[in-house]
Amino acid sequence: MANSRTGDAKDEQLERARVDQDGTLLTTQQGVRVDHTDDSLTAGARGPTLLEDFHAREKITHFDHERIPERVVHARGAGAYGRFRPYDSSLAEHTTAEFLTNPDEEIPVFVRFSTVAGSRGSADTVRDVRGFATKFYTRQGNYDLVGNNMPVFFIQDGIKFPDFVHAVKPEPPNEIPQAQSAHDTFWDFVSLQPESLHMVMWLMSDRALPRSYRMMQGFGVHTFRLVNADGRGTFVKFHWKPVLGTHSLVWDETQKIAGKDPDFNRRDLWDSIEAGQYPEYELGVQLVDEADEFAFDFDLLDPTKIIPEERVPVRPVGRMVLDRNPDNFFAETEQIAFHTANVVPGIDFTNDPLLQTRNFSYLDTQLIRLGGPNFAQLPVNRPIAPVHTNQRDGYGQQDIHRGQSSYFKNSVGGGCPALAESGAFRHYTERVDGQKIRERSASFTDHYSQARLFWNSMSDVEAEHIVAAYRFELGKVVDKEIRARTVTQLNHVDHDLARRAAEGVGVTAPAPDGEQGHQRSSPALSQLNAPMHKIETRKIAVLAADGVDATGVRRLIDALRDQGAIVEVLAPTEGELSAGHGEPITADRAINTMASVLYDAVVAPCGPDSVATLATDGYAVHFLAEAYKHAKPVAGFGSGLELLRKAGITDNLAGGPEVRTDNGVVTSTAAENSLPEDFFAAFAGQLAQHRIWSRRTESVAA
Repeated sequence: MANSRTGDAKDEQLERARVDQDGTLLTTQQGVRVDHTDDSLTAGARGPTLLEDFHAREKITHFDHERIPERVVHARGAGAYGRFRPYDSSLAEHTTAEFLTNPDEEIPVFVRFSTVAGSRGSADTVRDVRGFATKFYTRQGNYDLVGNNMPVFFIQDGIKFPDFVHAVKPEPPNEIPQAQSAHDTFWDFVSLQPESLHMVMWLMSDRALPRSYRMMQGFGVHTFRLVNADGRGTFVKFHWKPVLGTHSLVWDETQKIAGKDPDFNRRDLWDSIEAGQYPEYELGVQLVDEADEFAFDFDLLDPTKIIPEERVPVRPVGRMVLDRNPDNFFAETEQIAFHTANVVPGIDFTNDPLLQTRNFSYLDTQLIRLGGPNFAQLPVNRPIAPVHTNQRDGYGQQDIHRGQSSYFKNSVGGGCPALAESGAFRHYTERVDGQKIRERSASFTDHYSQARLFWNSMSDVEAEHIVAAYRFELGKVVDKEIRARTVTQLNHVDHDLARRAAEGVGVTAPAPDGEQGHQRSSPALSQLNAPMHKIETRKIAVLAADGVDATGVRRLIDALRDQGAIVEVLAPTEGELSAGHGEPITADRAINTMASVLYDAVVAPCGPDSVATLATDGYAVHFLAEAYKHAKPVAGFGSGLELLRKAGITDNLAGGPEVRTDNGVVTSTAAENSLPEDFFAAFAGQLAQHRIWSRRTESVAA
């Protein structure tokens, strides 16, 4: 799909900012050519450095100031450019936002994914909320949808945000722990704030361990308002759904990946785009007529609540494709500045008290992080819509303003910039009155019903993971009173949950609170209810050594790559492998530089010599056994079945060339060209399931 004029405009804008160093000569920042940059100017070969060495001073000064303050939250991120197009114009009855209603024009976007709690140097796979922030460069101005991969938040009012962040960050005495919530101050805070309970349930679930940014949902969190041409408002919640489905890692994997490849999610996003396997997401909306504002058993303005999809279905309205990596991480991914108050005509706010505070906080944060008020002029932030203001000067000013006037009204500047007669942003008109008070609405006081809805909606596997997460996190808390207080809060959600958590953290399980609560569930809240039929970008490791059945391996690779999967051959050393059958094959990587946790499935191919070598390699055997433990699909054919036996995966692999599938283990005694075609189809079918939970164990659940 070709870029529209809007996309071309943003591309041209970014092109002007790019600097290509090929074929250039070294200069100072003033353009003076430099012929030596390895030694400072000194008085004699061993004398003192001279102050007049302007090149050395400039070079060192710039280096000293290369780092800007990292974000307080969402510090560790990854970003990509892309494009968004609405499906049709049907939302025009609800909004004048053109990027949601004009299917004839693609809108350029930049998306930044991130973890929340850790520093820029932390790992990607920690248990945490993930940011999902999208900047739409529209002809009406920039619109920022600043969301997370969870639809609710920890607090109801932004005045608590400093307290929450202080609690989840490393503790002041020792700056420990980094990028995790398993410590006293976090659990002290949330156990004293029942409003956080729903969000903490999400945090303890598999949603906090996404398989990749490409397989992660996004939510706008707040209830916003769409406004149409007549000034009529409609409440809206925004949803991003990944086309590849929503999938997660398991806890044991995340900890190992943090050591094997702390850049796991960032690398995955970058590599996928470089390979042309572009991440895609569908934008959906939940619309609520203003007449139905009070038709729910919760408050629409409460950011700790969802609108269950059974009550208000998600309506698909457009698709986003991320198809280009940034040229420079700092200039683009690090310097991009999102702000919840960056809205365009047709989208407005509600009185959600957390959103209201974010509308102040984000701008205030960018001022200190990016050094002043002109950060919107940075190429990655600059809108494609024309910008004409009377704002002047300040740090980082890049525009050269001409003329006498910098004020409105004026006559010496011809009255320009003049007020717009059409297409301007007009705030939604609503009556606002009341006493000046510090008081939470009584409609915000139900803190347990939706946490219970989430728990009731979990599959047995997901529920086991939540219990295991509470046990791990609370097991790190030193203060037993904080553990007990947290379990007491869980008892208001579900007594069985509280009992199971208490048993794992050494506190007495509370008695049932006497109120069982509702038994409602919402199928959309369970990841395992989502369709699972795609294997695009799934990574498969094929374990091989000299003497491998190269013919069978090539057939496997071709069959899986035709469906968009990524297959890598791992061997004791990189390079060419001799083949037991067929032409030699090349090993992509040395097996001891990789790990099963970096792949979605493992295959042990035929080749007696290959299998004999790998069977004596403890790392290779562990590779297979660990993949099986993590409930991943495993396959073997021909003599490769012996390697599966060696890994203890199963003792019952006898049979003929026919294809057998047993709890995600796909086998056949055939090899080479006699390997049945349905072997590849059977393996792909298991791979599409992501994990084979029917053979889960306690070690997997933990």
